[in-house]
Amino acid sequence: METIIKEKPKKKTWKKVLAIIGIIILALIVAKAIEFSWHSNPKNIKTYESDNSYIMEMGKTQISAHRSGGGIMPEETMMAFKNCAENPAFKIDVFEFDLHITKDDVLVLLHDDTLDRTSNSAEVFGKEEARPEEYTYEELRTLNMGAKFMDEDGNMPYADIDKDNVPDDIKILRIEDILDYLTSKGDYDYIIEIKNGGELGMKGVDILYDILVEKNLLNKVVFGTFHGEISQYVDDHHPDLLRSATIKEVLTFWLAALRNDKDFDPSYSVLQIPYSMPFKLAANLGTAQVINYAHSKGIAVQYWTINSEKDMEYLISVGADCIMTDYPDKLYEVDQAIKNK
Repeated sequence: METIIKEKPKKKTWKKVLAIIGIIILALIVAKAIEFSWHSNPKNIKTYESDNSYIMEMGKTQISAHRSGGGIMPEETMMAFKNCAENPAFKIDVFEFDLHITKDDVLVLLHDDTLDRTSNSAEVFGKEEARPEEYTYEELRTLNMGAKFMDEDGNMPYADIDKDNVPDDIKILRIEDILDYLTSKGDYDYIIEIKNGGELGMKGVDILYDILVEKNLLNKVVFGTFHGEISQYVDDHHPDLLRSATIKEVLTFWLAALRNDKDFDPSYSVLQIPYSMPFKLAANLGTAQVINYAHSKGIAVQYWTINSEKDMEYLISVGADCIMTDYPDKLYEVDQAIKNK
């Protein structure tokens, strides 16, 4: 008897594809609706008297080079700082950068906990996920900190530099050296974050504090950290070091702003907060309500990391005190265009 094999019906994959496309389109529509419906009218922004020097008068927003303008040049290298400080095409007000402590207690500029993303550390040190606290400053100076930099056109101009001939401008930096350079070029403010937590972070704060006092820059710096114990350490041991709110404190602030809590009394002077998707899905921190409430409590409002020109324009319009961006040249152009209207 002949066996008849029935073919299984083909799956209608095109229906699944259409469903996925529909979900994506719906998500984009919802995202756009949130973006525009959550915009505030700039006319609703109020003016409050404050002795906080980081609260700007209406119409002025500080331009901050996030990671020293890391979208234009290799982040947190002397090359990037020089581009921001000496480029005649744009001007900035604030330099933002991050610090790690080395094996020999030197504070060096680096955003990530490891060296992989920005340098040729795997090649030089022979392992991945190398951490700065595992090496001395001199050992870290052998790295090419521009090895992984990619410009907007997809080029990697510093990737093929011989590891024995790395220019000083893309070697790792000590905080003392960059502060000496920047103070020789202009009167800047600084947003400085200690990336280490625990005992290393506390030691780093002590070293940073002594350097800022020595260089008479304590009143020019807003300190930040994602580690709650480090913020507490600053409050306990260096209360004259101005700091931004922790993640937990930002949430507490937001809830107080929603309630218009008259008794809210923060222990910080600056909010450094995000304004982009997906953050707006959880809490919109870029409203007149948020900015007015912060200013009424003597808190400056600084936004990170704003690379969209539309977001830049909007945040300037509602009185953001400072905007941090990887592209300070673009932010400068947006700011000038608004002022020239």
